[in-house]
Amino acid sequence: MLMAGPVYPALACKLCEEQQPKWLRGVVHGPGPQSSWDYVIMAVSMVIVLIVLYYSIKFLVKPGEKDPRHVKYSILNLSDTPHGK
Repeated sequence: MLMAGPVYPALACKLCEEQQPKWLRGVVHGPGPQSSWDYVIMAVSMVIVLIVLYYSIKFLVKPGEKDPRHVKYSILNLSDTPHGK
């Protein structure tokens, strides 16, 4: 589907640039961080997201479950079911 107008880059406008700290000018819209706690909250959030992403990829690629009593084997082991013959 085509857009019915010109495509503008998603950059900050003049007013937003003036409200941002130097390192965020021209990058984001809206008001800048209101206090130092905003930076702490964002840093902690990024760390949590990166940890979750790491473990998600790790366990998706190599789950490592070897216990024969694990629930997945009750589904995967077709020799124990009447329909698996």
